[in-house]
Amino acid sequence: MSSATSEPVNAVVPTMLPPFDPRKVPVVGGGTADGLPAVALEQLTAQALRARFAAPPAWAPELRREPRMTGREPAQAAVLVPIVQRPQGPTVLLTERTANLSTHSGQVAFPGGRVDPEDANIAAAALREAWEEVGLSASYIEVLGSLPTYTTVTSFIVTPVVSLVEPGFELTINPYEVAQAFEVPLGWLMDPANHRRHAVPAGDGTQRHWYSMPYQDGAEERFVWGATAGMLRNLYRFLSA
Repeated sequence: MSSATSEPVNAVVPTMLPPFDPRKVPVVGGGTADGLPAVALEQLTAQALRARFAAPPAWAPELRREPRMTGREPAQAAVLVPIVQRPQGPTVLLTERTANLSTHSGQVAFPGGRVDPEDANIAAAALREAWEEVGLSASYIEVLGSLPTYTTVTSFIVTPVVSLVEPGFELTINPYEVAQAFEVPLGWLMDPANHRRHAVPAGDGTQRHWYSMPYQDGAEERFVWGATAGMLRNLYRFLSA
């Protein structure tokens, strides 16, 4: 999100969902046990991605809605899914939220936030947020299309806007919201062997299920989970259909 009054699109409301360390929540499925194939690398090229979004296959998203944990009225939000066209292979640009935020602190997220009345459309909102959060200029971005909405525990109805990003850009991080930006190989994210499914009790007596995708980035683990992992899982379903 990009202003002091805005909230992260996959924030958790502590009063209704007890605090927990997502790294310690048991794994209940996913990974190699699912037997799902990885998306072939030739399907992840810029040309192949353009063709897939130009003529989408019949498919269904796996994840659409998290348990509602707030009385807040639903609000439209947009995130940018930036696929960077690196010579060694495409990557996804992600951010780590700052530790001083009251919610969603330290978590991995896409650039994104609430849709403003001034935004021309959902894609414009995602581009604006990417500029405000990490200084990613729209001049490097080619919007491919959108995935179905994903509704978070805090009633944000999030539209993922998938895009290609030409290399050569320079980022300017907004230190209020973003601690750092980093990239994860798209091929790694599109391999369900790296997708772990978790379950944790929700405030209404049911269970909240979510995915994690822990990526070892040198000595540091990038723990992708929750709404961000859910939208990536839906991207996998779209590209593998």
